[in-house]
Amino acid sequence: MSPETAKSLETKNKLLEGALRTLTEQGIAKTSARTVAAAAGVNQALVFYHFGSVDELLSAACRYGAEQAVARFRPRLAAVRSLSELLTVGRQIHEEARAGGHVALLGQLLAGAQTHEALGPATAAGLDLWIAEMEEVLVRVLAATPFGEFADPAGLARAVAASFVGIELYEGVDTAGAHAALDALEQLGAMVAALEELGPVAQRAVRHHLRRAGRN
Repeated sequence: MSPETAKSLETKNKLLEGALRTLTEQGIAKTSARTVAAAAGVNQALVFYHFGSVDELLSAACRYGAEQAVARFRPRLAAVRSLSELLTVGRQIHEEARAGGHVALLGQLLAGAQTHEALGPATAAGLDLWIAEMEEVLVRVLAATPFGEFADPAGLARAVAASFVGIELYEGVDTAGAHAALDALEQLGAMVAALEELGPVAQRAVRHHLRRAGRN
């Protein structure tokens, strides 16, 4: 990589990180080329040189932020071996995301998508990265349970992602309620874990019941 290319990449990353920081700390209404450039410590004109517009910068920043977050948590998700473990890791991710300002950022992106046309697809693409990771884990862990042949990992991954998005935003107005929702999910995980520990005869009985229920 030439020095010029390396310098250009460094500047773009500064702008991407500056955009995410500005959205989190100042909100979508105060996010502009000037405020992002100030947060990045670069000239305002570089926003347009590298991205063409503020909206394109915000879209790129949304994808960049999601890629960074998914990469950070991927090893932890790869180590999950049961649904109860997945719920535990999901709660850890939620707590770390909230502490790092990512919940506030998501709220700003969802709010901004109403008035910044490019933000909607970019936010959805960022969420899709999480959904793909979640689906991979669900395919793996469900295979060892009586639910493996009946569950839809792709649909379930989207349901889980939507639930966590809702809980993260809900926490801003009702922290106790959001924690109660997370506790309820963990209780559900404990019940599923109990099914995972059933012997083969009992698991066959559960599968038989699910097959009959599916035909009704």
